[in-house]
Amino acid sequence: MPAERSIPVLPFGRYCLLFSHRQPLGLPRFSGSAWRGALGWALRRAVCVMGRTECADCTLNGTCAYPYIFETRPPPDAAKMRRYRTVPHPFVLEVPPAGDATNPPEEISVGLTLFGRANRLLPYLVHALAQAGAQGIGRRRDVLGLECVTQESAPGSGQWRTVGHCAADLKPELPQTPTIPGCPTTATVRFHTPMRLKRKGRNVTPESFEPADLFGNLLRRLSMLTYFHTDTPLETDFVALTDLARSTKTVDRRLQWRDWTRYSSRQQTAMQMGGVTGECTIDLTKLDALWPYLWLGQWTHAGKGTSMGLGRYSLDGTHGMDAISNRASASEATLAFGGVRCAEA
Repeated sequence: MPAERSIPVLPFGRYCLLFSHRQPLGLPRFSGSAWRGALGWALRRAVCVMGRTECADCTLNGTCAYPYIFETRPPPDAAKMRRYRTVPHPFVLEVPPAGDATNPPEEISVGLTLFGRANRLLPYLVHALAQAGAQGIGRRRDVLGLECVTQESAPGSGQWRTVGHCAADLKPELPQTPTIPGCPTTATVRFHTPMRLKRKGRNVTPESFEPADLFGNLLRRLSMLTYFHTDTPLETDFVALTDLARSTKTVDRRLQWRDWTRYSSRQQTAMQMGGVTGECTIDLTKLDALWPYLWLGQWTHAGKGTSMGLGRYSLDGTHGMDAISNRASASEATLAFGGVRCAEA
């Protein structure tokens, strides 16, 4: 198999929506769940023309934006995940923690990453997020107004530009696959939001964490994202890569468990979404084949709850998930996820 086909080709667009608010916000520290729920409600209200309570038996299921984004199901002719009801969603939300010192009190930024074909639906999602903010986020229904939408010119470049102020005037650039640098001998992985991984049905804890847990999840996630959301499905020797992942070792680890409880309106129950945070250093000597997956995972996230911002990590501070927000006239970004402030391009 040609080596180039073993490297994931996953074009995506990174966007940042800047919202303003006049009253102090009452959002929880991790508000990704609140934003995801509000986005789903607003998107369904905006696009549904059938008025059904369930999408599964709707005649427009295969062409409607809402089920593709939120109830992503394998198509009838899918060769993968045919026994599963849903497949990985084609988006990731990134919301800075409440009380972040880099976040001005009158503004909040919401990062949005869209994978592959989902970028065609950017206007729908921007409109839905704007409506969600106008209707109010969280239990207190904090009202926010959309100010502008920015896009990173190339993933990881740190160069952002304003591409619109509402869904009607968006002029985004085409999605791209990041350039993957050479593999280092070691890499320090910093988990910014709870990384919820499982091994044999049990949560991976700070004490039991092994790099193979992360690599195994990334191999599956990138394979599914490229298969269901792009025109270049990943073709590689997954068995060989999985065996290689089992040989990875940590040089150092400083991990801890962070509990997080969210309330599911759909299931009407509290759900435990805690996971591993902190950092660890992985020995990558002679593991070049795994490096592209670890690098791309900085944008795809890993583990459970990725669409609401969980499982976010960065490598050695070289990428840092520095999604920035800015007004059209701002000379400096008002926020960089992970606490890194960057100048606007």
